[in-house]
Amino acid sequence: MSATVVEAADSIRRGVRPPPDAASRARALAPLLEAAAPRIEARRRLPEDVLAALHAAGLFRTLLPRAYGGEELDPASHVLMLEEVAAADASAAWCLGQGTGCSMAAAYVEPAVARAVWGDDPRAVLAWGMGGAVAKVVEGGYRVSGRWQFASGHGHAAWMGGHCRVQEPDGTIRLGPDGQPVERTMLFRHDAAAWTAAWDVIGLRGTGSDTYAVEGLFVPEACSLQRDTDAERRVDAPLYRFSTTHLYASGFAGVSLGIARGLLDAFVALARDKTPRASAATLRDSAAVQRQTAEAVATLRSARAFLLETLRGCWDHARSGGRLTLDHRAAIRLAATSAIHRAREVGDWAYTEAGATAIFESQPFERRFRDLHAAGQQVQGRASHLEEVGRHLLGLPPNPRFL
Repeated sequence: MSATVVEAADSIRRGVRPPPDAASRARALAPLLEAAAPRIEARRRLPEDVLAALHAAGLFRTLLPRAYGGEELDPASHVLMLEEVAAADASAAWCLGQGTGCSMAAAYVEPAVARAVWGDDPRAVLAWGMGGAVAKVVEGGYRVSGRWQFASGHGHAAWMGGHCRVQEPDGTIRLGPDGQPVERTMLFRHDAAAWTAAWDVIGLRGTGSDTYAVEGLFVPEACSLQRDTDAERRVDAPLYRFSTTHLYASGFAGVSLGIARGLLDAFVALARDKTPRASAATLRDSAAVQRQTAEAVATLRSARAFLLETLRGCWDHARSGGRLTLDHRAAIRLAATSAIHRAREVGDWAYTEAGATAIFESQPFERRFRDLHAAGQQVQGRASHLEEVGRHLLGLPPNPRFL
């Protein structure tokens, strides 16, 4: 009998109902998140009541190893969770996707470090951003200097990560087997960094994705890791045979799908009652709108189904003990990138067909439209990913760093 079944049975004997799946827990928070969305955007961060609800539902710990109080949720279920949150508020979903992705680092550090970051605090969150930094090798660890941007959700994170090139004592940059510079992630407390409020953007404003920097910060060797490498993986579970890139790509695709679903639902509700100027009929009475609505639903559901089918197939392979091949990685990249693009197409259609109603802040379109386009601009939505997948499908060598 599996540990999950035993835990569930024990809960029932004690009169405690086992928690529902993560998507159901997220769906239960939708009214709170949707009502809080204007506050989230105005404050440029998640307010305390929203954070408390997300933590109480255990959503930040879904990709954390079970050894540290996490769920080790499969990637398809992770997408479904983020989709539910994003349909209500995109910034909350983005912060959740970033925080859960960062928590996969727990599988690559010493248990004592993982417990220090996540194990002792049920509200613990690690955040990080993108940028250029150097970690100089010194006795016992590294001296780190650098600057990173896009630190989504740092306002509720106690720990930060910084991705760095490693400089050897002789001044050379450490290279990997592929001849490229090794990227090592340094973990340090949030208050060790200098912060710049730089998140003045069109969408996803509530993520507070600011800029941070350190200069000559000492980081012990144990508080560093090389993500997604077999040599440093300490938790050998199926989830960690996926890379953080796979979970970011699929997770943020789930965010885009959720935002688009929110826009589509809002349009359907509007179409029941809105009568366009110079028309005697409501929007929903238009044959063109009827056809286009059906096409939009088919497009969104097809993209979602392709993503979930791909992830579930890869999960079955990982659970059988297999490593993800280039075919698996290319399939995830294709399904995730395609979902982001299809979601944007559907969201744009819903926004356009809503007419002037969509431009008012009081309506459920304007913020979602901005959030959807901000999400699509992120690295996981780049059209160039499709070129790499196409090279693979045509028998040409792709750049594996993008798959």
